Amino acid sequence: MTIGVERTDFVSVPVTDMERARRFYSETLGIPSPNPDDAWPEFPTGNVSLYLVDPTAIGAEFKPHSSHVALRVPDVAEARRKLEGQGVEFEGEIMDTGVCHMAFFKDTEGNALMLHRRYAPYRDGSQP
Repeated sequence: MTIGVERTDFVSVPVTDMERARRFYSETLGIPSPNPDDAWPEFPTGNVSLYLVDPTAIGAEFKPHSSHVALRVPDVAEARRKLEGQGVEFEGEIMDTGVCHMAFFKDTEGNALMLHRRYAPYRDGSQP
């Protein structure tokens, strides 16, 4: 039996300071939001949206994500340089897995993020 999941619409990103987080995602990362002034703005990233949520506003505890949200960029090194120029601190050097490049950092709320770019073809030979 299947429930008919069609896709993932959004991932909730917990925040404590909504204005600071809003600025980080819109200005620092440069992701435009169709609803930047809403209580819980969404930031579309192509295939899934990042939805900023203050969990304390709905009676839950704030806990930042510790599993990285991978943000696909054309060039990891170039994107990293631009973010470092805006004061973003990265954890370690760019990782080359033999399949992709990754650079790890956190948003202003402590949520784990990464810049990501797959460069190797998939096992079936298709291109990323």
